[in-house]
Amino acid sequence: MRYAIFGDIHANLEALETVLYDAAEQECTNFVCIGDIVGYNANPVECLNTVRDMGCPVVKGNHDEEAILDTSLDGLNPLAKRAMEWTRAQLGESDRQWLADLKLVRQVRDFTIVHATLDTPGGWTYVTNKFDAMASFSYQFTQLCFYGHTHTPKIYVKGESVEALEETEATLELGKKYFINVGSVGQPRDGDWRASYAVYDVETKEVRIRRLEYDIQTAQKKILDAGLPEMLAHRLALGK
Repeated sequence: MRYAIFGDIHANLEALETVLYDAAEQECTNFVCIGDIVGYNANPVECLNTVRDMGCPVVKGNHDEEAILDTSLDGLNPLAKRAMEWTRAQLGESDRQWLADLKLVRQVRDFTIVHATLDTPGGWTYVTNKFDAMASFSYQFTQLCFYGHTHTPKIYVKGESVEALEETEATLELGKKYFINVGSVGQPRDGDWRASYAVYDVETKEVRIRRLEYDIQTAQKKILDAGLPEMLAHRLALGK
């Protein structure tokens, strides 16, 4: 049994379709989404429908939450504010309700999923180093947890101490815990523009981060055609 764990789609339909096609090629039998389906890019409804129709486990991301609120967006940076205003206008009532009903943390089989952190899942804090990861490990009751939010793939391991691996794959070892960022499908921010997701093989206990090229030109054109800020299209190619 293989799981495809993906998230931070951010309304990038071209990247999402590429990831799902590759996951099928990798013989993934199950799918899991760690949130932020909407925001930034030009296909929020289409991406939401795709994930919803899959019927797979999903947790809520901060953009998913922001999209269903009626609160002021003045606290966001100008790019995020303009994108979220546009995104809110695209969603129907059933879309909003589906996002509202998502949980912040879920256990799937023998692993946990969360968008941001396990210690404060609704606080939307970031795990960017091993010291940040320590807090989540304290609340991790399964050997393995997948998360996102930073848009940067990373594997943290807790044995006698917490370490950040340089590799993008790992085989789970008894007595150790793993807190793994699967990266971003639709807007990577590690300098690599390619879509990112993880494959978890239940039998072999192997986790691999995969990077995929997708039709970025079409995604960029859709952003511009929707009247969204040009920088949102430009940054896709920068991986930032």
